[in-house]
Amino acid sequence: MADRRARKEAFVGRFLKAVDEFQNVLIVGVDNVGSNQMQKVRLALRGKGVVMMGKNTLIRKVLRDLLPTKPKLESLIPLVVGNIGFVFTNANLSEVRKVILENKVPAGAKAGALAPVDVFIPAGPTGLDPGQTAFFQALNIATKIVKGAIEIVNQVHLIKVGDKVSTSHVALLDKLNIRPFHYGFKVTQVYEDGTVYAASILDMDQATLTAKFFSAVNKLAALSLAISYPTQASLPHVINNAFKKLVAISLATEIEFAESKKFKDFLANPGAFAAAAAPAAAAGGAGAAAAKEAEKAKSSSEESDIGGGFSMFD
Repeated sequence: MADRRARKEAFVGRFLKAVDEFQNVLIVGVDNVGSNQMQKVRLALRGKGVVMMGKNTLIRKVLRDLLPTKPKLESLIPLVVGNIGFVFTNANLSEVRKVILENKVPAGAKAGALAPVDVFIPAGPTGLDPGQTAFFQALNIATKIVKGAIEIVNQVHLIKVGDKVSTSHVALLDKLNIRPFHYGFKVTQVYEDGTVYAASILDMDQATLTAKFFSAVNKLAALSLAISYPTQASLPHVINNAFKKLVAISLATEIEFAESKKFKDFLANPGAFAAAAAPAAAAGGAGAAAAKEAEKAKSSSEESDIGGGFSMFD
């Protein structure tokens, strides 16, 4: 009892130290992970993070005791379910996750287990003698005899991801010396300064995140405009639409203000604006040394002369 209490107190001390020292946590699933493989992950993460494994009941108790001083940790408590562990880190989360996922070991199929990936049997020679043909027939696998050995005619999709592995699957894979699965840490969730999100988000680059953010902003602006509810996202559109309406009223009446004057001048004398635009367009290509660049500039200038380069609401 004394040894158990001492181990428990030591673990709590290490856990509290990790919570104080590190800001981010990767929640990892450790199903089918052996102690040797776990030690390799610890070594690979040395200097980047700390792996903590313990009883879920004890971890939940420690987290609840920390809530008065660290209320953000409350979002971690619902994640302490099943065979999981914590990787505390202050390093780049994507890099730490990559190190964790790289440490995998091949494993044979076990009867009754759920397949984590699709399993295919490649076409070609198996090295098995013709006396075992009946075994392949029982699994509906087309074979032929070539040079005294069984050869599989076509690639076979033996097990689909999520299917339960049967004893027949295990026997066949053992005969063919195929170890189809790889077991290792699975990063499921990420805790970052009180926020918990799926680990798959770490696969997104900055451009993807930016695009998704602005897509959401555009949808929010559209919704705000549709229900006539002003928000920070819709305010620029509201102002822009109001300005367009003011310019349209100004063009249709004798009313004039500073911003609408250039539009009225353009409608009154569009030729003058086109003539003014031509020298500017030609000057843009004058500095090119190569003859080909000069020709491009000339072509661009001619196109500018034709189109005028203006829109009513530019």
